[in-house]
Amino acid sequence: MNTSNVNILERTAKSIYSITPFTLLDFPGHPACIFWFSGCNMRCSYCYNPDIVLGKGTLRYKDALGFLKTRIDLLNGVVMSGGECTLHTHFIEFVTSVRKLGFLVKVDTNGSKTEVLDSLLSDKLIDYVALDFKAMPDKEIAITGGRFFKEFSATLELLLLNDIPFEVRTTVHQSLLTSADIITMSEFLNQKLYKGVYYLQNFKSGVPTLGNIKSNRASIDLMALESSKIPIVIRN
Repeated sequence: MNTSNVNILERTAKSIYSITPFTLLDFPGHPACIFWFSGCNMRCSYCYNPDIVLGKGTLRYKDALGFLKTRIDLLNGVVMSGGECTLHTHFIEFVTSVRKLGFLVKVDTNGSKTEVLDSLLSDKLIDYVALDFKAMPDKEIAITGGRFFKEFSATLELLLLNDIPFEVRTTVHQSLLTSADIITMSEFLNQKLYKGVYYLQNFKSGVPTLGNIKSNRASIDLMALESSKIPIVIRN
């Protein structure tokens, strides 16, 4: 790590809300930790991380790198999650430093910062991406609070052009997205020539969320999804 990069990371404001020190579930095939980045440019009512989205960071990049130095030979992956990790200043420099320590990197993203992903991919700094597909344009404002579909679509196309493993996933609350909506979303992915699995997860009731959203009484209609031309897998 060069001196200028060290100085940048030492001066950067606190960006990371917290660290999950160990996971076997979040980075396919790799024991990893998770860095939860504070803040997000979306306001999804079903978001499970209101404290992270609305809260302030508690750790600087140098603190996170210090933690990783104690995990060399114990972990081989780092998940960058949030919030939205790609919003943060000097995020690319931070990922560069993480890679120099010998760790693989997975990025969880809503796809709104295509230029950041482009830089990371061009420099071969990341190894896996989980891309959140919130909704088609007719429902994105109701779900995210803004318009981000153009950026999401550009990020999807970028990932399809690059030789990197990635997945597309959607959280489903039946009052926000119907089975017909999911089929429309899967058709969009098919038209873009996405060949991977489209992962769905039912909204989990009884946990704090960002918005005042009611419990999800209905589950995903499996029969309705059989018409999808790409494989759909439901995660618990």
